[in-house]
Amino acid sequence: MVEWCLPQDIDLEGVEFKSMASGSHKIQSDFIHATHWVYFSYFRKGPFFGLACFANMPVESELERGARMKSVGILSPSYTLLYRYMHFLENQVRHQLEMPGHYSHLAAFYEDKKGVLHAGPGSGGSLPPVYWLPSIHRYMYPEMKITHPAGCMSQFIKFFGEQILILWKFALLRKRILIFSPPPVGVVCYRVYCCCCLANVSLPGIGGTVPESKPFFYVNVADIQSLEVEVSYVACTTEKIFEEKRELYDVYVDNQNVKTHHDHLQPLLKINSADREKYRRLNEQRQMLLYSQEVEEDYNPCEEDLFVLFFLEQNNRIFQTLLEVSASQDKTLTAEHARGMGLDPQGDRSFLMDLLEAYGIDVMLVIDNPCCP
Repeated sequence: MVEWCLPQDIDLEGVEFKSMASGSHKIQSDFIHATHWVYFSYFRKGPFFGLACFANMPVESELERGARMKSVGILSPSYTLLYRYMHFLENQVRHQLEMPGHYSHLAAFYEDKKGVLHAGPGSGGSLPPVYWLPSIHRYMYPEMKITHPAGCMSQFIKFFGEQILILWKFALLRKRILIFSPPPVGVVCYRVYCCCCLANVSLPGIGGTVPESKPFFYVNVADIQSLEVEVSYVACTTEKIFEEKRELYDVYVDNQNVKTHHDHLQPLLKINSADREKYRRLNEQRQMLLYSQEVEEDYNPCEEDLFVLFFLEQNNRIFQTLLEVSASQDKTLTAEHARGMGLDPQGDRSFLMDLLEAYGIDVMLVIDNPCCP
């Protein structure tokens, strides 16, 4: 239940389920000697992005059945601002566990920050939607470094390895991607963000015909109805039941296992030679970066810049070539073009066909059959 909020007239229906990830209450049993543990989750509520801090504290109370669990969260039109308030939320959820019902600090925080959130009667559904722009966010992704001690993009790529190239293709095609993980979900929310970053394109005129790639962050069964109408999103969940609801997603990610139930997308699950070459180049650039930092005695990590720009340049190269071919007289895309884009003419044929269809690019794909000399 929502026990307190400001402003009181804002629509918060279902937010209590988003701010407490399913299964979070079980985590405490792994840390019996702790006073309480704190976990963060990102989510989306209508046009707003949310950040909630959940904590669980054992208490000697039969009424509370031995445990007090609370979550303190905020909503903002901008996702990039949320990380600034993590420490405040963490302190406040501890305060609420130890001194329930004392909301003066939260009220003061709202009075100080309320200009950020334009609230009013019916504001939950009447504001224009906040769009996730499919271009590089110069003022956005550096802030994510602060929310993860080692850099979320670095951890994301290390976690998935070569599978990152499979996710990259699905993200570029604007597929519905659902990432499953047991709680806590904070790090998994970063993976949602990083997955969206893989599809960054900075060329003008690209993306007008494709659906918006929406980071939904944490979702649960309360979001099923809203997910049913989405044609493109990236989200994470702690609820295994979603795996059975195939109509809600195109791609399902469980740990490092990426899979799809669509037959026409099956070829995209295979790592090809061009994928391995891209992954090799990515690691090579990373090693060069680390070496240069060591030589120059600069230990400020900028791997995030490297990873984001790597995929941005890769995407720009693909679409630049496709636009040039579509503007030519014969509009023929050859195997040489594919190789020039860093793609495998045979292994990426299905990906290229889906890409042309998704972005409405008028090009004829002519790649020789491997059976024929």
